[in-house]
Amino acid sequence: MISEILRSRELLYFLSWRDVKIRYKQTLLGAAWAVLQPLVTMLIFTLVLAGKFPTAGLPGPVFYYTALVPWIFFAGSITNAGNSLIANTDLITKVYFPRALLPASTVLAGLVDLLIAASLMLVLLAIYGIVPDAEILVWPLAVAALVLLALGGGMAVAAINVVYRDVKYALPFAVQSMLFLSSVFYPMSSLTGTLRTLNYLNPLSGIIETCRASVVPSVPIDWTHFGISVFLSACVFVAGAAYFRSVERRFADLV
Repeated sequence: MISEILRSRELLYFLSWRDVKIRYKQTLLGAAWAVLQPLVTMLIFTLVLAGKFPTAGLPGPVFYYTALVPWIFFAGSITNAGNSLIANTDLITKVYFPRALLPASTVLAGLVDLLIAASLMLVLLAIYGIVPDAEILVWPLAVAALVLLALGGGMAVAAINVVYRDVKYALPFAVQSMLFLSSVFYPMSSLTGTLRTLNYLNPLSGIIETCRASVVPSVPIDWTHFGISVFLSACVFVAGAAYFRSVERRFADLV
């Protein structure tokens, strides 16, 4: 599958660019939505959750925004990748190409929004006088693990969605549930016992914690948690790709 994707990289590029253009077609604000979504959510969290959850000694806006940037990318990638095959039924039934390009293109298109939102993150850090140190180089590594997790999960969801159309109804609920199960509006340090153990087994949580810690020098990176998250993300990618491959030949008949 990976070799097929590499051989079709030009098609992957055009599919990704198509997704980006469709996303902002006939919108008044265009790419500004990539910033507004995490910004507005950060403001809501700051106003509603102030004093209710610890923020690891960070200003509320910094704590929430640095986690919302990777979270929104993941949520959007899983949702778009999960619906990518159903949304391209005509394309699948008319011509052959590596089907994995469809979920992969939606994930890569989401990286555009991620980078735009990350630019505001640097501005927010500057406003609060926070200067990242050399650990900011870990941020791209955490994003790479996030892409791996989103792609593996997205391929699995997309393949299941072709077989069972109930998935498109359950997917929004499942994605929102992950918000509460990951370290978005609470720090890992606030958890103890079983909750902390379960959080360690959530690869998204470790990646979000690492994204936050890598840009804020006062928050140490939990390398054990990040390592577990990278390993689990790789497992999700392999399992998702294997299942996608096993169902791929039936897509044209099922869609």
